[in-house]
Amino acid sequence: MRISATVAAVSGALVLSALAAPFAQADGSGPSKADVFQAAEAARQAASGKTAFAGSTAADTGTPYALDVTFSGVKVNNGKPIVVGTTNKVTVPVTYTVTHAADVDLAAVDTWMDVEIYRGEYGDPVNGNILIGDDWPVCTAASATVDTCKGTIDIYPTEELTNADATSWKALGYVIDWNEVDPFSDEDIDWSQVGVAEQDALATTKLQRFSKLTVNASPEPVKKGKTITVTGKLSRANWDTNKYAGYSTQSVKLQFRKKGSSTYTTLKTIKTNTYGDLKTTVTASTDGYFRYSFAGTSTTPAVNATGDFVDVQ
Repeated sequence: MRISATVAAVSGALVLSALAAPFAQADGSGPSKADVFQAAEAARQAASGKTAFAGSTAADTGTPYALDVTFSGVKVNNGKPIVVGTTNKVTVPVTYTVTHAADVDLAAVDTWMDVEIYRGEYGDPVNGNILIGDDWPVCTAASATVDTCKGTIDIYPTEELTNADATSWKALGYVIDWNEVDPFSDEDIDWSQVGVAEQDALATTKLQRFSKLTVNASPEPVKKGKTITVTGKLSRANWDTNKYAGYSTQSVKLQFRKKGSSTYTTLKTIKTNTYGDLKTTVTASTDGYFRYSFAGTSTTPAVNATGDFVDVQ
């Protein structure tokens, strides 16, 4: 099993609450996710000619050879933005095709393959972030050289996100064939025995802060021709505090649906105040439902309040 990890892992702040499947021991245990993530990064950085990422010493030798592998058709969350609240884990699907040489066995226990998403500068804990899945992807062989794969991105907002993460992300895929080299051994690694393939900019996705919108129309009931006051609040997830906070100075539509109708009509557009609050007035004319409607922004999804019924007498 794998757990989600942010690029904070690069600076050693990985979550260590689950075990990894690769190189499992006879007792069913295995290396921690920290070890798995760092070993994968070590191989990929060695292949790029950089200093190995995790635990490598000057005695480590050689350079990984290039695997004949390409990723295609990568789709994150079915092409839709990923919307995350303040506390609940969010799991989104990742699907793709892997085309590879016939001698690359994606099902081998010592072959690791995954697609991650990242923002900013990959591997930089200050200017970027990385999100991955709890489990290794599952692949089905379509032929000797083509596999169709399904994985996940698992997001833990309280551990992994800040408000800066509400932006566009890129997908990156990699395959590492360890060829029976033990990445967790205390022995020096001969990188020339390890095969690596990496492909960047496979797809893009957006991460958005979950939004909430309320409405209250009063008085109820009300006489025809009298004033109805409609209040509400637009709020969204704050990943810095793990609470919901008002979304200020945002345009929101006040809409009305006549009793017996299924269609809302926009009456006016107003803006939230500094605290995300909404307040306006209308004249009572007929029975129906009032709601506020927010069209969304690049960082925050659209949301409609549940209609509030007013009986006009």
